[in-house]
Amino acid sequence: MNKTITVFRGDGIGPEITDCVIDILKAAGAELDYEIFNVGQKEMEEHGALIPDEAYASFEKNKVLLKSPITTPIGKGFRSLNVALRKKYDLYANIRPAKSNTAVKSAFDNVDLVTFRENTEDLYVGVEEKIDEDTIHATKIITRAASERIIRDAFEYAKAHGRKKVTCVHKANILKMSDGMFLDIFRQIAAEYPNIESNDMIVDNVCMQLVMNPHKYDIMVMPNLYGDIVSDLTSGLIGGLGLLPSSNLGKDYAMFEAVHGSAPDIAGKHIANPTALLWSACMMLEYLKQFDCASRIRAAVDTVLEKADCLTPDLDGTATTEEYRDAIIAAL
Repeated sequence: MNKTITVFRGDGIGPEITDCVIDILKAAGAELDYEIFNVGQKEMEEHGALIPDEAYASFEKNKVLLKSPITTPIGKGFRSLNVALRKKYDLYANIRPAKSNTAVKSAFDNVDLVTFRENTEDLYVGVEEKIDEDTIHATKIITRAASERIIRDAFEYAKAHGRKKVTCVHKANILKMSDGMFLDIFRQIAAEYPNIESNDMIVDNVCMQLVMNPHKYDIMVMPNLYGDIVSDLTSGLIGGLGLLPSSNLGKDYAMFEAVHGSAPDIAGKHIANPTALLWSACMMLEYLKQFDCASRIRAAVDTVLEKADCLTPDLDGTATTEEYRDAIIAAL
């Protein structure tokens, strides 16, 4: 019996890459049915809501969401819909794997990192206070409950996937109470997993070390803001954000999305790379235990990347989004 999922087509390049991904899922025989909704700025302009009520209702019924990029104005207007969805549905674990592909040019070979980012608190709570005309305070929130569950998830993932090491990323040398508590909790939980190596590093040092020798890292776990920055950095090690998928998991709901933006500057040009959203869909298939289908899609993408004769411009090719899609379908 097929599993029904909710799909948000997003805006900018979102509709283009979403439609291509669904075409590939169907061609691969994914046991899925789809409830598809338009969301974002255009939906707001036409119908008065960024996300229509029926889209929320669909996600709450199906509990699995494949979400395309949605534009967020910088410095004004609504806060990120990603942040709102993570908070609303307690999608506390943001998991972002960065893995090299031999067919893609990048600075390093054999990168294989996974970032576990706490997804619901830290500065992303968006609590700001205007003290006076020249002073704004932003509140960073770290709780024991949220820290414990993301750290434990990182170790459980390492255990389940045969990973050797978990690194805690923090700034406890300066933020002695908030990051200090996160680090203390990490050390307590690490002691429960004696067969998994553990260490901790300050976030600025991690950023430097990642671009010098990323192979010293395996799984990294960290609070929200550092996770956002570090995981984007890891995408640069493997060829860019167009190749970085992610899952956002909670106790009851799961959301899968590409981590890149809506790229309105290239929307409608049919040159966007759908790989990150497609690999996010593969993570979704694995979450739904459709492992064979996910494996077949990953193999087809690898084949197309290896042949390198039908790649989108971001991968130094000249293919359209749809030509790239068709090549993957043919490789299936």
